[in-house]
Amino acid sequence: MKNNSILISDCSLRDGNHAVKHQLSIDQIAEYCEGADRAGLDIIEVGHGYGLGASSSAFGISKVGDEAMLKVAREKCKQSMLGIHFVPGVGKHSELDMAIDIGVDVFRVASHCTESNITYRSIGYLKRKEKIVFGVLIMSHMADADRLLNEALGMQSAGADGIILMDSAGYSTPDIVGEKVSTLKNNLSVKVGYHAHNNLGLAVANSVVAAESGASIIDATIKGFGAGAGNAQLEAVVAVLERYGYSMNLKFQDLIDLSSYAERNIIARIPDIKTINIMTGMYGLFTGYGPYIQKISSDFGVNIFELCERLAKRRLVASQEDIIIEEASRLAKSTD
Repeated sequence: MKNNSILISDCSLRDGNHAVKHQLSIDQIAEYCEGADRAGLDIIEVGHGYGLGASSSAFGISKVGDEAMLKVAREKCKQSMLGIHFVPGVGKHSELDMAIDIGVDVFRVASHCTESNITYRSIGYLKRKEKIVFGVLIMSHMADADRLLNEALGMQSAGADGIILMDSAGYSTPDIVGEKVSTLKNNLSVKVGYHAHNNLGLAVANSVVAAESGASIIDATIKGFGAGAGNAQLEAVVAVLERYGYSMNLKFQDLIDLSSYAERNIIARIPDIKTINIMTGMYGLFTGYGPYIQKISSDFGVNIFELCERLAKRRLVASQEDIIIEEASRLAKSTD
């Protein structure tokens, strides 16, 4: 048995919500939380795909409001910790207060991987409330190991109990994961975690390499439930980590039962790796952009590979859909 144990954070009811356009129902949330709690998941993350306070015309209107989601999840999570995702500027501190009052245990405060300074105020606020806080660096492939360390050190100084690297584009390969995770592990005094996407078919492998490199928090979703090619598949990650001798709190049979429930009642489409997912992964583009890129390239009659190349050069991040149209228009004019 390895000296360190792995904490598993189940993001199915938050990141998976992207795959159904944030339309998970109150009954689906309640029943999934009950099964996940029984299976022994350490953290069950719940909410709109873009986090607390994100339900809007800009990010998509969720079927169930934040307060209702968190209340039913809190009721069903008897042993598991209840977690939320929060992006300063998307959510407000009044919504954090609501989550605190309901009894949320783990607050993940996120920013783009080079903009961690926007999280410091929220991290400090939550630590004064004596909450568990993880800093999350989104699109972590867009910064090298040293830059990620500097950003992580800022979050640590603000009070974060752990730092999660999020491979939002599914771009990373095991060597990249190993270098970045080990750099953080060797230079931080807090926990390190990893969140993988499966655009290149490497989510499980990258999660295992992250653990081997010192990560003690691993994110995953049931059956890889998530937008595009999906996330690291929870059942597979747990099975491989068990083979490697890591200690986890999970009951594997109950986890398989949870997987069967989710397939029957929650997941409209089991994630698979489509060509557009590979392309966004290869070019390091936000996974959620896949459908937009396909539609816009078709609307403008431009080559989708050339469009992806141009977007990669622009270092496109989330919430920059207008740039896709801008580059498609330029490309169309250049080929007239």
